[in-house]
Amino acid sequence: MAEASTATIYVLNGPNLNMLGTREPETYGHAKLADVEKLCAETATQFGLKADCRQSNREGELIDFIHEAHASNAVGIIINAGGYSHTSIALHDALVAVKIPTVEVHISNIHARESFRHHSFTAKAAFASLCGFGIDGYRLAVNGLAAKIGAKAKT
Repeated sequence: MAEASTATIYVLNGPNLNMLGTREPETYGHAKLADVEKLCAETATQFGLKADCRQSNREGELIDFIHEAHASNAVGIIINAGGYSHTSIALHDALVAVKIPTVEVHISNIHARESFRHHSFTAKAAFASLCGFGIDGYRLAVNGLAAKIGAKAKT
């Protein structure tokens, strides 16, 4: 693992996640994307990690972020690809290509929703997938990623 004080994880959020807090609050809750990013940053800091949080509504830009994570030697990726999870072979291929430990996160339980949401291409490129925990799934993802890469909690 990279030196803990310089180790970075990328937290990538896909389409429509910029609308958190106002988009379908009965499904996604009232937390905003800024709340997700704060939660990730605070949790990462507990392990001496830095969370580099990004959001894009464009598939190609998300792929560019994944490539950048590789080029900058990021130690992990947490991705909520939103609707692209169910459609994007290109995101799957980018995650596989960079060989960075990845956790997929979904705020809602995708398996309790429409059948087209039950399949995820990005999950197949991740070592773990979390869904249905609300934004707390991101905290769980950082904890799981830290354990996977051997980062220990700071006391």
